Amino acid sequence: MNPAGLLALLAEETATYESRTPQSRRLFGEADHLFGRVPMTWMNKWAGGYPIYLAQAHGNRIVDVDGHEYVDFALGDTAAMAGHSPRPTIDAVQRRIAEDGGITTMMPSADAEWVAAELTRRFGLPLWSFTLSATDANRWALRLARMATGRSKVLSFAYCYHGSVDETFAVRDGQGRTVIRSGGVGAPIEISQTSRSAEFNDLASVEEALRHGDVAVCITEPALTNIGIVLPEPGFLEGLRELCTRYGTLLLIDETHTISVGPGGATTSWDLVPDIFVIGKSIGGGIPTGAYGITRELADRINTHAEADLIDVGGVGGTLAGNVLTTAAMRATLEEVLTPPAFDHMISLATHFREGVEATLSHYDIPWSITQLGARAEYRFIRPAPRNGTESAAAGAPETEEYLHLFMANRGLLMTPFHNMALMCPQTTLADVEMHTSLFREAVAKLVNADAVHGR
Repeated sequence: MNPAGLLALLAEETATYESRTPQSRRLFGEADHLFGRVPMTWMNKWAGGYPIYLAQAHGNRIVDVDGHEYVDFALGDTAAMAGHSPRPTIDAVQRRIAEDGGITTMMPSADAEWVAAELTRRFGLPLWSFTLSATDANRWALRLARMATGRSKVLSFAYCYHGSVDETFAVRDGQGRTVIRSGGVGAPIEISQTSRSAEFNDLASVEEALRHGDVAVCITEPALTNIGIVLPEPGFLEGLRELCTRYGTLLLIDETHTISVGPGGATTSWDLVPDIFVIGKSIGGGIPTGAYGITRELADRINTHAEADLIDVGGVGGTLAGNVLTTAAMRATLEEVLTPPAFDHMISLATHFREGVEATLSHYDIPWSITQLGARAEYRFIRPAPRNGTESAAAGAPETEEYLHLFMANRGLLMTPFHNMALMCPQTTLADVEMHTSLFREAVAKLVNADAVHGR
């Protein structure tokens, strides 16, 4: 690889980005009262030194404050998988606010039972509770798991993603010890006191962690998604279920991202059997929400703890959780937007997206890979694709990634800023996918011509 060639291309795209987005640059520069100059610090992950500022978003189209329109494959990192402001969701929310009234009353509406029944139909778990995010759902579910089992520790996989749950920022060091992931912020205690870490697709490391007999719950995505998509190898998830059962550990499946596999996520498509199930982001059509479901057996175990305050200060609630606005949004999104035909459309487009990238990689014999997970796909700068989180974390190529993100953005297309993920929504079209295919080939050709391809 010629680093100078890559840096020259990156400088060129950065200059173009700055010349195209003066209003975004101005607003970022004037944001003196925001920590990190953004309302949430991860917004600084956008390439180019500052984020594009939003003016409008509808379907899979975004318009920035400089008047540029973009095809959006980021879609709020799954939060907008239903598309930006889907009409049925907006109608339901507006009806709740303007006609029915009452955004938060600490009272349920009939929508809550409808949504819970639909989640049961899709994912199988019979009992549900609502939150404002999947992070909240995971936190509360872990508390319940520790109480039900009488055990203190949580098993998670290195470089997994479960929001900002403290117990899951665990990885293994070179000696197999559980340590905090690099970059962790303000850990309350030394992480080995709360957590054990294993490697995805490595059942031996799972059994090693469970053998201690102190793990209440194993929390996992069916496929890793926030460190690049890492698919489960044949038999891994079935083996994980068997090991959890054997060692008396509950299994929590977090499908916040992997719902892209289908209407019932990987849990239904792959016949998974969780004790606890977590979902968030997408099911509210962009309105912040989340939910966790549990088995009746787990509910019975929880209910044996008469001393537990589950309705007030026990740490499993929130004043705004389950409010009538979010349940109205969830009902409309699940009933009218994220339907089986919508998933068929989205998955078909993701397949076209993957095939387009594969054709370019084959044409130029580039040592990269692309992985599809239902309606999403992601390319990595390594071949073959990583098989666990640690391998995936080591496969990063920041300058190449930033170049590709800027190249796309400068030509009207947005990829997820954290990585190279593209997600389809019901409004995505084949023409949008073909636009990416064309731009990706053009971007790679420039790298090849500059002898700046990174890969291994």
